[in-house]
Amino acid sequence: MDIPPASTPVVCDMTTAPDTARQRLEEYRLLFGRHLLSRERTGQGVRFRLRAEPGVAAWARDLAAREKACCAFFAFEVMVEGEQVIWDWAVSDNDAARAVLEEYYVLPAADPEEVEKRLADKGLHFTDPLRHTVG
Repeated sequence: MDIPPASTPVVCDMTTAPDTARQRLEEYRLLFGRHLLSRERTGQGVRFRLRAEPGVAAWARDLAAREKACCAFFAFEVMVEGEQVIWDWAVSDNDAARAVLEEYYVLPAADPEEVEKRLADKGLHFTDPLRHTVG
């Protein structure tokens, strides 16, 4: 997995995204609520293990591509191993990027609106499709 350089800005530019930050976080909540088996921290980031039910790998790959398009400080790898979809997330050795990644780690057990606020509190500002900044 190619980890972004430490100089990659920790910003989320969703001006060309088909969804808003809140909609995206809600989509994660749905994916994790239906298919998450476990999550763990790794040396480079976090790993989510999802049930490899029909469409789950494609859903994770689509979310990863949309996330990478707006948040260049993330690196992703999605693979299928047996009956699991393994979704690895990584960031450079940057305190701000690691703080944001930690919020995604806790997302399966958190309210998306609360996560959005905590991300903003940590300095991640979302620019949504309507071209206004959240956070």
